[in-house]
Amino acid sequence: MNFIISSSTLLKHLQSISGVLSTSNTLPILDNFLFEISEGKMTVSASDLETTIRTNFDVEANETGKIAIPAKILLEALKNLPDQPCTFLVDKTTFAVEIAYDNGKSKMVGYNGEDFPRSPEIANANTIKVSGEIISKAINKTLFATGNDELRPVMSGVFCQFSPEDIIFVATDAHKLVRYRRTDSQATGSSAFILPKKPLNLLKSNLSGKEEVVIEYNESNAVFKFNDLVLICRLIDGKYPNYEAVIPKENPNVLTIDRLQFLSSIKRVSIFANKTTHQVKLKLVGSELSLSAEDVDFANEANERLTCNYNGDDMEIGFNSRFLMEMLINIDTAEVRLEMSEPSRAGLLMPAVKDNESEDVLMLVMPVMLNR
Repeated sequence: MNFIISSSTLLKHLQSISGVLSTSNTLPILDNFLFEISEGKMTVSASDLETTIRTNFDVEANETGKIAIPAKILLEALKNLPDQPCTFLVDKTTFAVEIAYDNGKSKMVGYNGEDFPRSPEIANANTIKVSGEIISKAINKTLFATGNDELRPVMSGVFCQFSPEDIIFVATDAHKLVRYRRTDSQATGSSAFILPKKPLNLLKSNLSGKEEVVIEYNESNAVFKFNDLVLICRLIDGKYPNYEAVIPKENPNVLTIDRLQFLSSIKRVSIFANKTTHQVKLKLVGSELSLSAEDVDFANEANERLTCNYNGDDMEIGFNSRFLMEMLINIDTAEVRLEMSEPSRAGLLMPAVKDNESEDVLMLVMPVMLNR
C-alpha cells in the first residue's frame, strides 16, 4: 500500500482533524490517524470514541488498503518539511511505514487499520441544511456561556432547536445564558438536541462561513458534512432546562450605553473587586451610571462615572464583572441595551440596534447580591 502526496497538502488536512486527538485515550490505537485508500481517494480519520472527524482528498495510489499511523510524530515530521512530494511505503505484513522525500527518508511503526474503531452508522436520520456562516456565528455567540459542571452534563453543551419558523442555539451555566436565534434559516420539522463542546470547537475552527453544512441526526448522534470534512459526534443525553422560563418578560428599567466604553470601564473597575465574587455595582440615577467595586479585605476600591441613556427607576444592582465582560466581548454592535426589573432579578443584555433583522441575540446574567 504505497501512495504519493504533497507534504503541505497532507499537513493541512491532518491539522484540520487533529483537534479531536485526546491526550488520555483509553484505546492506544486512538493515538493514530487512520489512512484508508480506495480508488485514488484517501480518507484520513481521527477519533476519541465520542467524536470522529474525517477528511478526504486525492492521492496518487494504485492499491487499496488501510493503515494506522502515529499522529504526533507524523504531524511533527510534516511541520518541519518544506513543501514537496512525499512517498509513503507501507509494509502490509509488519505495518512499518517509510516516508521518502527529496533529501532523505524516515521510518516509523504503524498499526493494523482494522483495529481502529468504526464510525457509528446513523439510522433513521433527519436532515437539515444550514449555512456555515450561521453555525459558526451561533457557536461564537454561545460557546462561552456553557457550563463545566460534570454533575449537570446537559449544561456543558449547546442546545440546538430547529423548527419551520427559526433555528435557536442556547447555552447556559445557571449564572449566565445566551439565546441566539435566526429566522433566515428553517428546518422542515421540529427537533432539538444538545451538542458537546469538543465537536463545536472543531466546527468553529474548520468553518469558513461560505459553505453549506448538511446536518444529519438521530436520538444519539449527529453528523456534519461540509467542504471535504465529515464530523460525527455523540449527542449529550438528557433534557435541557426550560430556558424560556428564566428569561424575565417585564423589564421596565432600560440602560443604553456605548459597548466599548462600558466594557473598558468594567475592566478597570473589576481589578479592585473581590477575588471570589468579582462583584461590580451599577448605580443608575437619571442619565448617569456609576460603576464601583471594592475588596474590603484588602481595602481596595474603584469608582467610575459614565454618561448613558437610562429610562427607569433609580436602582443599584450587582453583577459578576467577568460574566459582563465575556458578554460584551461577544456582542458586535456599537451600543448595547441592558434591561432590568429589580436588583434581585436577572438582567438582559442585547445589541441596542440590530445589524441583521433576521438575527436575534439575547444574553441573560444573574445578579450578585449586594453586600451592604
